[in-house]
Order: sequence, then C-alpha cells, then structure tokens
Amino acid sequence: MAGGWSAIEKSLRAAGAKAIAGVDEVGRGPLAGPVVVCAVIMPLDRRAIAGVTDSKQLTAADRERLARRIEREAVALALAASSVREIARWNIYQATARAMQRAIARLGVRPDEILVDGKPVRSLGVAHHAIIGGDANCYSIACASIVAKVMRDRLMQRLARRHPVYGWERNAGYGTPAHIEALRSVGLTAHHRVAFCRTALGGQLEF
Repeated sequence: MAGGWSAIEKSLRAAGAKAIAGVDEVGRGPLAGPVVVCAVIMPLDRRAIAGVTDSKQLTAADRERLARRIEREAVALALAASSVREIARWNIYQATARAMQRAIARLGVRPDEILVDGKPVRSLGVAHHAIIGGDANCYSIACASIVAKVMRDRLMQRLARRHPVYGWERNAGYGTPAHIEALRSVGLTAHHRVAFCRTALGGQLEF
C-alpha cells in the first residue's frame, strides 16, 4: 500500500460517510481449521497507521505489533468464524459469507459503508463495495486482514499443541508437504476439512 487512506475511502468520507468498515477473511484454503473474519472501523480523523498492508506481506512479528495498535485505535472491531462443520455443510463460499455477516453484525458501531476484499459477496445480505486486491490497496480492509490473520494463527498454534504432528504452528493448516505426509501416515482430526483433504490427497485415502 502506498500509505494512508485509499482513494475509495477518501471519496466515501467526502460524500459524508462517518463509519467505514473494512472486512476481510483468512483461511479459505487450508486443510484444517476455521475461516476467520474481521470487520473493523478505523477513525477517519486520524492518519493511517504506518506499515499497514496485506497481512501476507508482513512478518509474524509485524502483524502482531500492528494488530495490537489496530485494536487500540479502532472505533469498532469484531471477529467471527465459520467452523469446519459449517464449511462442510455450506461450502467455503457460503461459510465465509456467514462469518462476514456475523462480524459485521457484532460491530458496536453501525457502518455507513462496508468495504470487502475481492469480488462482491452475493449472499452477504448488506450493501457493500468489493475491491479486488483490497487487502493490499485499502487501509480499512488491510487492517481487517492483519487482525484476522493474527487471530487465526493464534488459534492454529493452540490446536498445534494438541495435534503436534501436523505442524499447524508453522503452516496454519495449509497443505504443505509435511502436513499432507502427516495426513497419509496419521489420518484426520476433527479440525480437518474432509473434502479439502480428499482433494489434497488425490482421493487416494478413504476417510
């Protein structure tokens, strides 16, 4: 991100928006763990926090540091998740949309405008602006991206202590070679997404 508020955020503020919510998810692609969503409203009368950008471009230490500051400065911030069971029941797209709905509903301040990373979410149920590459180009979405990433990583680290063979503290549940090899040798846990694991293993194993 070039730094500061994005053009769309400035335009919405100039048009009278008082509360702009950035929404982003983390964890659509992993073989294990939930999808986590953050919705955040940052104060429009303050400068953007230096260093905020797409969470994937930051080190873990920088994400932790920035997440703490975002949490301190946010006008409102809410988290939500869809579990492995919900992902299996609804599919990952619908499960993500449901988590987004919950996060937005939990904000203590009602947003005037909602900015979502990626393409429009047809089933979101509220008006929103979809921004391709928003986690790298839109301040509010980038803030949501960082907090969601930090929270999901912490969750996977806790689960890794109970299931150390899969290396979730390093791979956050994604399908790394070590994770897939552990699936072949040990099998699934209740935290694995069965359909995702079948795909990763080429349908070779029966679960």
